[in-house]
Amino acid sequence: MTPSTPPAITATGLRKSYGDHVVLDGIDLDVPAGTVFSLLGANGAGKTTTVKILSTLIRAGGGSARVAGHDLAGDPDAVRAAIGVTGQFSAVDNLLTGRENLRLMADLHHLGRAEGRRRVAELVERFDLVEAAGKPAATCSGGMRRRLDLAMTLVGSPRVIFLDEPTTGLDPRSRRSMWRIVRELVAGGVTIFLTTQYLEEADELADLVAVLDHGRIVAQGTPDELKRRVPGGHVLLRFTDPRDLESAARAVGRASRDSDALALRVPHDGSLRSLKALLGRLDEDAVQVDSLSVHSPDLDDVFLALTGNPDHEKVTAR
Repeated sequence: MTPSTPPAITATGLRKSYGDHVVLDGIDLDVPAGTVFSLLGANGAGKTTTVKILSTLIRAGGGSARVAGHDLAGDPDAVRAAIGVTGQFSAVDNLLTGRENLRLMADLHHLGRAEGRRRVAELVERFDLVEAAGKPAATCSGGMRRRLDLAMTLVGSPRVIFLDEPTTGLDPRSRRSMWRIVRELVAGGVTIFLTTQYLEEADELADLVAVLDHGRIVAQGTPDELKRRVPGGHVLLRFTDPRDLESAARAVGRASRDSDALALRVPHDGSLRSLKALLGRLDEDAVQVDSLSVHSPDLDDVFLALTGNPDHEKVTAR
């Protein structure tokens, strides 16, 4: 996104309650255009509610938002015209063939006959749906149905797509096929708002991640920024000579030693600067290291550290 390009989605103080139950407690979002933004949270954290509000399916209880440059409350029709939504459960009509499902979406978008057929043929080819095109959707595999579902979302050429747990229940091969499709969409300038229970998926796809807990955004930043904010990162040094292990322990100071394995575990924040400093100290003392490996926390560590505690403070990584 260039400095002059407006964000694809912004939200300020977004709220939603059902009676006394607060689902969203004033969340702020800023999603750059042409990126993948992933919203993480436990079941019931408010992820799907956020998607429903931003896609005009339900009204917010407070706050404001703009999607694709349009005010959510003031111009919901313009928002709907600019977005696509693929929910947790497939919107495919099981009685229709894959091609008939796509033609139905083309008719709903008021595409002309020739334009609709061209668009359907393009999506069948792009999403490898040749097999699904001529048979009832009910007979398709789970992965093929999800590809068809996403293809139906793309009939209207949306600029922003909401994917609410799109790979739930898919096998690893089908999941990676969906990942490839998401990357291709973003490369073409589409913005993806992704919710997922698979933290590996967010790590693999997302440019920015926000963690939602008890109705609040408790952390946001790139996956790497968030991983550097939780403890557990370390450099593992292995030696062939016990004397080098002793020398390294004296050189680096705070570390966990495994004398039997001739290994030293040194706390590490994941930055290149601290790694260079560590190597510099070892080099100054002429310590011979047999092998070195860097271990960083993953998004599972981030998720466990930042969710489940209603009293934690918001952490913003920018």
